[in-house]
Amino acid sequence: MTHTGDITPGRLSADQLSANFADAHPPLDGKNAVIEANRCYYCYDAPCIKACPTGIDIPSFIKKISTGNLKGSAHDILSANIMGGMCARVCPTEILCEDKCVRNAEGHKPVEIGALQRHATDTLFAAGTQLFTRAAPTGRKVAVVGGGPAGLSAAHRLAMLGHDVTVYEARDKLAGLNEYGIAAYKTVDGFAQREVDYILAIGGITVKTGMALGRDVTLSGLRRDYDAVFLGLGLAGVNALGAEGEDLPGVRNAVDFIAELRQAADLSALPVGRRIVVIGGGNTAVDAAVQSRKLGAEDVTLVYRRGAAQMSATWVEQEFAQTNGVTVKHWLAPKRVLAEGGTVSGVEFAYTATDAAGRLVETGETRVIPCDVVLKAIGQTFVPAPLTEGGVELLDLEKGRIKVDETRRTSLPGVWAGGDCVAGGQDLTVAGVEDGKRAAIAIDAWLRASAAADASAAAPAPLPA
Repeated sequence: MTHTGDITPGRLSADQLSANFADAHPPLDGKNAVIEANRCYYCYDAPCIKACPTGIDIPSFIKKISTGNLKGSAHDILSANIMGGMCARVCPTEILCEDKCVRNAEGHKPVEIGALQRHATDTLFAAGTQLFTRAAPTGRKVAVVGGGPAGLSAAHRLAMLGHDVTVYEARDKLAGLNEYGIAAYKTVDGFAQREVDYILAIGGITVKTGMALGRDVTLSGLRRDYDAVFLGLGLAGVNALGAEGEDLPGVRNAVDFIAELRQAADLSALPVGRRIVVIGGGNTAVDAAVQSRKLGAEDVTLVYRRGAAQMSATWVEQEFAQTNGVTVKHWLAPKRVLAEGGTVSGVEFAYTATDAAGRLVETGETRVIPCDVVLKAIGQTFVPAPLTEGGVELLDLEKGRIKVDETRRTSLPGVWAGGDCVAGGQDLTVAGVEDGKRAAIAIDAWLRASAAADASAAAPAPLPA
């Protein structure tokens, strides 16, 4: 980032920054966890279970908390969702399990499922208890490309089932967006890497970082060297604004800003603008806006082209942004980034509305929001280039992402995929974990069927009677 007059590091003291980036939602203590657990009705055929993408038996794990069996509670959680600790921190529970809590129908506050899940898993991690062991080795090898939630979930389940797994990750650390793309105040004290360490502790998983598909390894090579392949590639591209001036110094992708902040050893060394505009309506936009404010920006405005109801950020995230000093403006679409002396001075927006057919249209009016930094958060895209070899696309795509069936099998034999890179995904950590788990179970069944077929073919023919 270019350092101009209003973009400087050290706007806040170390103590202020430490307070600003402390845990946004402090965990429950033991007493309050039991009190909250006792609010659960322990429903039979509970709707909260159906709302959880990974199918955690929520009443069961909450009941165990109420009786003091935290190890059993954590087992209920992690056997369904090996990244249950992170999901307890970042899952939009307000639109998933807690939204379906039967207490809502009575006009009461739902059971704090996410907080209870965190209590159980944090207690387990603090004790250093490993719940899972490997099955007998099968002699089969599986390559996992991408060390994010989908890839790690697949790797752990495959290792648990006795297969040898090698994870190829392009970055220096595993965990994907949990490490690089989520606000620092949601996952404090290096939790993303502590969770990775827990997953790898099962054994049977080899990690190769700095290895990118299409650059260091190829899909055809992996299919040759391994018995099966799982692709958890994530979304490497970022949508463009399509506005004049978006290449100016001071305009950057919000995901890059968040990654830089998450990897910073000293937050006071990060430059931050005095007036910042964030363009977008999702969780990435909220995370970028709130963290800018917490770094010391004086004015942060989050701008979205439609209304609050159309934002992909949940109502909890939107409220969190506003209570942390972010101004949210709706029905404005970016037209051009303005500059003075070659650097950003503001953004011109067009007022928008929906027509009778529900289409977004400009009203003809415009306004300018002054700023010295613009953060773009209008969505990420899948980059299929690593899946193309010799000009030939190796996999079928659907709506720009990898086409898979219900088991997450792709169009290419022996290859499965999951997470944000597949068509129809939810772009949530919990959804990626479920994809990886589901694919691992399918891969295991496929490998065992292949082994049985090979054994049958190798068996000597019966002697004639």
